This record gives sequence, C-alpha cells and structure tokens, in this order.
Amino acid sequence: MTIRITWKRVIVTLIGLFALGMAFAWSGVMNLAASSGHWAITDWFLHWAMRNSVKTHAAFTAPDDPSDATGLVSAAGHFANSCAVCHGAPGQKPAPVMQAATPPAPDLAVNAREWTDKQLFWILQHGVKYTGMPAWAVQDRKDEVRRMVAFVRRLPDMTPAQYRALVAEGSPATDPDNCTGCHGTDGRGRGSPDIPVLGGQNPAYLLAALQGYANGTRSSAVMQQVAMRMEPAEMAAAARRFAAMPGLGARPSGSAEAARIVERGLPEKQLPACVSCHAPGKPYPVLAGQRATYIAERLRHWQGDKNVVDARKSHATMPVIARRIPKDMIDPIARYLAGDGAAPPRS
Repeated sequence: MTIRITWKRVIVTLIGLFALGMAFAWSGVMNLAASSGHWAITDWFLHWAMRNSVKTHAAFTAPDDPSDATGLVSAAGHFANSCAVCHGAPGQKPAPVMQAATPPAPDLAVNAREWTDKQLFWILQHGVKYTGMPAWAVQDRKDEVRRMVAFVRRLPDMTPAQYRALVAEGSPATDPDNCTGCHGTDGRGRGSPDIPVLGGQNPAYLLAALQGYANGTRSSAVMQQVAMRMEPAEMAAAARRFAAMPGLGARPSGSAEAARIVERGLPEKQLPACVSCHAPGKPYPVLAGQRATYIAERLRHWQGDKNVVDARKSHATMPVIARRIPKDMIDPIARYLAGDGAAPPRS
C-alpha cells in the first residue's frame, strides 16, 4: 500500500506534532528543575550552539581594540562586587548557591583561556541567554567592558595576593560605602586613568553624581552597582567625607593657548571659558587638579570619540561645548587643568 504525500497531509501532520508538543508542555511533565541538570547531549548541544553564536557575533561586532589594561583597579572592584559570587576569584571560591544553577558559572581561571579578547568582549557586553550570564548593565559603556576583558584575561595567572592588591577592600569601619577600593583612602584614586580624584570635590556635585548613578541618569555599570546599594544618608556622608579630603584645587599650569581656552574661551567658536562653570562657588565639578587622563577622555567621549568614558544621559550642555574644542587642544587643556604638565597617555 502506497501512501501519497500531499501538502494537506504534511500540514495536518505538522499541526498534530505542534499540538502534541504543546500538550506535553501544558501537562507539566517536563522537569525544568535546576537540580535535575541537563542530559549530556543537551549540555553539549547548548554549549556548541552558544560557542558558535559567540564566535560569529564577536567576529562581526566586537571592536578591534577589545581590551584595555589601564583600568584594572576599577575592573577588579566591579568583579569583586558583581562577578566573584558566581565565578569565584583567585583564592576565593564561588558561592555554593550560585553553583547550583544549571549550568553553573564557569571557573574563569580556566574558561578565560578558551576565548579570544573579542569573544570575551562580546560575552561581557551582551551576556548569554539561558545561562544566568547577564549583559553589561550599561550598554553604552564599552570602555568599562574593555577594562573587564583585560582583567578577566589575567585571571588564569593571577595570584590571590595580586587579586587582593587590586581590589584593596577597606574595613567596614573606615570604608562603609566600599569606595576606597577604587578612589583610595585619600580620595586621589588608585592610579587608574579612569578613576577621578574625589578629594576636595564639590560635595553637592558628588552627592548628585551618586544619585544619578543610582537612578540611571548617569551611565556606569561599575558605579551603579555601588550607588544603588547606598541609602540617601550614606550617599550624603560619602560625599562629605571625600569632599573634606585634600586633592583638587591645584593651580592650573601649561600652555598659553590652553590657558586662553580655560580662562577666556574661544568666542569665535562660541566656546565659553571653562572657568565660567568650573570655578569655586559654582554648582559644577571642580576641575583644577583633576587627573589629566580623566579630563581628556571625558572630553573625547563628548566629542563623539570611540574612547567612551561616561555616556551621560543628562546635562546635554557638555557635548555641545566639547565639540567646539579643537581636537588637538584636548590634551593641552587636560594637562593645564591638572596642573601637572604631563601628557595623558591614550588608552
């Protein structure tokens, strides 16, 4: 007996299979408990599909410069706050409750060797579905992702002592807000060019910045993770504590052309003087004595440069002003405001 295949029979068969599948899902018989794990073939297939997806998307969308080793301190701090609980860290085991997930988070001291920098960048920025690996909390902060790539790349060879030195966590008594790991006990930052000097900053500005990070109007996955845990009183106390430290306020010095822009602006380009806003008594941040690398990279971001530092979602005045600054004057202006005369290294 020969069964003739027709389009009608094909469609009816497909509808029947779909109905059976939906009935099976509706019945609840399928065991989705994390404790049941995956069948070996299921585990293989899902990881095989994931690896192929990462390789393809990373090849076409990850930047050509996916790693930046100049900011390991801030990357280590974020890793300690957000990642170590699942992945563990040098000298620190992951939380057992997080390892009970299906699949469990991998040991990056082993797993990191299996990926290129571009692939690590893509995984860190976009996360992986159905694994518990989240996307980077702020998608417009590729600079933060690049620093984390450099940090993760070093995990396989990092000793517990090196990890503790990078994280440099303070005691709850002296560092209740966990700020000194990046910003230092003296408020001057711990050497990374992406970490600003906070000592001597306007306390109202520091408080507004923390509030902005907590509510998402300022863009930083690193700072958001810290600020969102702080109560209003803790934010105010941290702002006062850092503002009372010495640090900012150095006398600007440098080229005459940079001094002209900072002090008088460029009227022919409709560029106002920096000091018209950034001066004592003004409700804007103090720039005199700030780290030159930090100022330069902020300005490059606002000019639309790919070296993103802080993609601000508010205070739209600065992008307009920054675009009127001649590109070749960014570094001289940053050095002048810093008062150090040293050229800021490019990341």
